[in-house]
Order: sequence, then C-alpha cells, then structure tokens
Amino acid sequence: MGDRELRVSDAEREHVGQLLQRAVGLGMLSLGEFTERMDTALAAKTRGELNAVLIDLPGVRLIGQPAAPPTRFVNAAPGFPKAAHHPVQNSGSVIRSRMSGVTRKGPWQVPPTLRMNNWFSGVTLDFTEAIMSTQVVEIHVDDYFGSLNLVVPAEATVDLNGLDLIGSSINNKVRTGPPFGPLHLVIRGQLRFGSVTAKHPFIAHWRKLMGR
Repeated sequence: MGDRELRVSDAEREHVGQLLQRAVGLGMLSLGEFTERMDTALAAKTRGELNAVLIDLPGVRLIGQPAAPPTRFVNAAPGFPKAAHHPVQNSGSVIRSRMSGVTRKGPWQVPPTLRMNNWFSGVTLDFTEAIMSTQVVEIHVDDYFGSLNLVVPAEATVDLNGLDLIGSSINNKVRTGPPFGPLHLVIRGQLRFGSVTAKHPFIAHWRKLMGR
C-alpha cells in the first residue's frame, strides 16, 4: 500500500484546514474555493484525497512529506487569524475548539467574561443550572464556520446587538433586555459564516405552549 492510500486522521484534516485558511489570507484562494476545498478535506479518507486540495498551492507541505523549515505567512487578510494548532480547550474563561463539539451544562462556574475562538465547531452553553458570579456576563466571540447555542433560564435576557456578522445569522428567542432577572448575556465580537441562537430549554418552551 502506498502513502496515498493511507487513512488520514482528524488532526491531519485540521492541519489542512489551517493551511487553506492561510492560503485565503495570502490571496491564493477565494472564499468560494476555500469552502469547496474544505468540504473535500473534511470528507477525505486517504492521504491522496486530502493532498488533492493542496497540490497546487506553492510552499505547502503535503500530508506525509518530511517536515520542511517553517514557512512564515505574512500580510494575512483581516478577519483570518494566523493558523496554529489548537486542540479543544475549555479551561478558565476561554473556549477554543477546532472541528469539534463543545458543551457546557449543569452546575458549571460562569466567569464574568467568556472568550470564544472556535473554527468549524458547534458550541452549546447551557446556563439553566450554571453557577453565576455576576448578573451580567459578557461573551466575546471570534468564530469561523460554527454555531453558538445559548440556553438560558426563563427570566434571563440576551443582547446580541454587539455582534458583527459576516455571512452569518442570529436567532434570538428570548428577551433582549434591559436586565431584570438573575442573568443578562451580552454577546460581542465577530462571527464569520456561522450562527447564534439564544433560546429557553425545550421543557420551558413546551410549558409556555401549553399555558402552564
């Protein structure tokens, strides 16, 4: 079996995604080409299929090739960060993930400020049983191609007006403010090609429909 037939891992797919993001920042790929190649990369099962999305990009090391001296990528386009390998990190006030699913629920400690930096990930923050240290919680978003779901108690309010959207959508199913209950979420930052939904738990929605 040749190298092209070897199976690839999620880490290798993630690495290719980072290289494609760099290529967009350098003007080598359009956003349309980036999206098409990312779809191919995420579906790739072998090194041959994965390397096909990189083969025409200069200065890119293909999966399975010996490591070359690091290449410096400069003048990245605004809105695309310098690529680096970051596994899922859910410690402290930062939630960072790559091609993953992240959920916070139950009696988790909520800091006054949360920072989000997620690529191709789905994040759910359930505040219904969370332990709050402040009434107002600020969430700073810097996400790409992902979804953020906020599940809040019936008395909570959510302000999504501070979000800068690029090819993204917002669905706010709760009160926007001013804060009058135990929790008020203020969401700021930038979301590229993703979605944000603020809602009550399903059981609360069902009770409202039943008039209970």
